Amino acid sequence: MAEPQFEPQQSAEPKTEKRNWLSWLWAEYSVIIAFVIIFVLAAVLNPRFLDINNQLNILMQVSIIGIVSLGMTMVMLSGGIDLSVGSVLAMVGVMSVLALNATGSIMAALIAACAVGSAAGFINGVLISKGKIASFIATLGMMSAARSIALYTADGGSVSGEVNGFSAIANSELGVVDYPIIIFLAMTALVYVLMNYTRFGRYVYAVGSNEKAAVLSTIRVDRVKIAVYSMAGFLVSIAAIIETSRLNSISSSSSGQLYELDAIAAVIIGGTRMTGGRGKVIGTFFGVLILGILNNMMNLMNVSPHLQGFVKGLIIIVAVLFQKRD
Repeated sequence: MAEPQFEPQQSAEPKTEKRNWLSWLWAEYSVIIAFVIIFVLAAVLNPRFLDINNQLNILMQVSIIGIVSLGMTMVMLSGGIDLSVGSVLAMVGVMSVLALNATGSIMAALIAACAVGSAAGFINGVLISKGKIASFIATLGMMSAARSIALYTADGGSVSGEVNGFSAIANSELGVVDYPIIIFLAMTALVYVLMNYTRFGRYVYAVGSNEKAAVLSTIRVDRVKIAVYSMAGFLVSIAAIIETSRLNSISSSSSGQLYELDAIAAVIIGGTRMTGGRGKVIGTFFGVLILGILNNMMNLMNVSPHLQGFVKGLIIIVAVLFQKRD
């Protein structure tokens, strides 16, 4: 009688390892993969997309909201949110132009801008950390207050710079690259280093992950939050300087409108959790680029601007759904 022969069973370990590797790849680099797919799709749909001038134009268009998004990234990593960035940008712009016209000094305008933006962020941080007010409520109040101050100071209209040279900040080039693009890339590098290679960055992640555990670890949570919101305000100041210099004027009513939504969208698309403690600065960078490419692609395809908000909203929902799956 012949002995039964058994075929050796294949081990499930290689399949499991492959599945784990793919999961890790998607978790760590999903935003970059999405960027590459959207970039290739845009190039296929419209050959004008790959023109070097168009590429530089995309970077120029996202530079302001990109700088704002860097500050929003730090805030959301700490477990908070900042709804005041658009209104603070308008207020900073108005105050900087008034300082410029009053003193005739560009440096005075820059100092005023940074001081006002950082002060607004500092107040947000104090209200949230010391006053124990939810970040949503505190920054919602600042959003209303900052916009009102801008409107009152500018009599509800626009203010224009009267000093030659101020507009050169945002309208000059280094080779073929505009200054706002260089500033955006420099700010991205600085925030990346701050969040990945400093003790402060580790503290921000710790606070966002588990605030109670951070307190038990002797981390001064209140100081971390105040610093985060102050730096977010400072970055808004940089963005306000660029926007004001670019047009040599600022509108107290329309400047900065819905910037908070664009910044939050870029941060979420970049993979930062709204609950805090998880996310990357480089993810926000690519999230900003994805939004810029989508806007540019829709413009090239003559998509109605009234539908562009719908596309952004859809992308945010999809990004959050993928985060929940993770």
